[in-house]
Amino acid sequence: MTTENFDLLVVGGGKAGKSLAMDLAAAGQRVAMVERGMIGGTCINVACIPTKTLVNSARLLALTRRAAEFGIDATDSPAININLLRARKEDVVGTMVAGQRKSFLASGMDLVIGEARFTGPHTIEVSDDAGTRRTLSGTNVVVNTGMVPSVPDLPGLHAAAPLTSTSILTLAELPESIIILGGGYIGCEFASMLAIMGVAVTIIQRGDALLPREDADVSSAVASALESDGVSVRLGVSAESVSRSNGTVTVSLSDGTTAEAAEILVALGREPVTAQLGLEEAGVELTDKGLVQVDEFLRTTAPGVWAAGDVAGSPQFTHASWNDYRILKANLAATSEDSLHSTRDRLIPYGVFTTPELGRVGLSEADARAAGHDIRVASMPVTAIPRARTVGHLDGIWKAVVDRATDQILGVSLLGHDSSEVIAVVQMAMLGQLPYQRLRDAVIAHPTMAEGLQLLFSDAFLEK
Repeated sequence: MTTENFDLLVVGGGKAGKSLAMDLAAAGQRVAMVERGMIGGTCINVACIPTKTLVNSARLLALTRRAAEFGIDATDSPAININLLRARKEDVVGTMVAGQRKSFLASGMDLVIGEARFTGPHTIEVSDDAGTRRTLSGTNVVVNTGMVPSVPDLPGLHAAAPLTSTSILTLAELPESIIILGGGYIGCEFASMLAIMGVAVTIIQRGDALLPREDADVSSAVASALESDGVSVRLGVSAESVSRSNGTVTVSLSDGTTAEAAEILVALGREPVTAQLGLEEAGVELTDKGLVQVDEFLRTTAPGVWAAGDVAGSPQFTHASWNDYRILKANLAATSEDSLHSTRDRLIPYGVFTTPELGRVGLSEADARAAGHDIRVASMPVTAIPRARTVGHLDGIWKAVVDRATDQILGVSLLGHDSSEVIAVVQMAMLGQLPYQRLRDAVIAHPTMAEGLQLLFSDAFLEK
């Protein structure tokens, strides 16, 4: 079989890989990108874009139910129309996928649809659904195959045909009730959304708190918000076994009790797509978790082979993969070891799109204390922010951690309306190494949610 040679060969079209492929192809390099068929990657097709589209619909439903509070006479009872909801989601996703395909072709890259497997250093074989095979080789190779939802080997779980964060997006109708295994970001987002839509939700969380990376007061506030929407939050228990019979899923729990619902959603993490890639043939080593082993420059253990995004152990956010692309582009053009760009010390914010949503950047209070910082902590209710009152979204708390000696902002957790937007203001201040007083004393437009940062860092809420 004839080998087709490329300057860059990208295996997996996630955010980093597709961005790099388009850039270098447009710059005149010969580029091939192999994708199993999910044009645009996980984010556009089955993660960020469709789920946040559904979150927005849920929030609109919740707001419509409160119409009278805003002086609007809406007598009909608003409810989810699953067909319209699905059409909305598919329209958003379909439009973006079509745009991605057009951009791929316009860049001049060779888009190859099929399953890739390494057969040697820098070389893969690709098989498509028709049985056609191609052998491709690249001077540089980037692995960007991402992750998929993990379903553990819990007794009876696989036989119960559980939903995952991917398969739940194709449901023909909303279930009357659902059990969610896992109280992390994905579990909490789906719990919030489904509860607002009228589904009876139970979260089963092994740990003592939801969102275990967050401080106890923040995770507790998230739990309270979920419970106010009707979610049953079960902490400190784990699933022992699962069974499905006569349309009911039963989960036996570690405390001797059971939970029952019409459906079950597994939100217990994600696993890397590496098992069938044949990476050992390319000299690429994996970690004990199956991730591609990379150094701080995103180099694998094989010369000229790089990895990016979730599969390389980068934080599981599209914006982290986007930053990986920038690092890869710089490093492929680097002329010396000293000119390489690193992933070290990146300040990566994130949002958890519950209602209210959580925006976070930097260290939590617990992380800051564990790192040995002498800190001051600011905390205030969202009710203190004038904008929150005008829009009628008063739930949540804002929290900040400041280094006592330097006045530098170490981290901020914002649970409340539009927090995923406001967190970028804090991130910019932290990137600029501004002391918290610069943010406190800045002239910020009124009335906005961002203006609340001036209150948060004021003497009224910041510890002495």
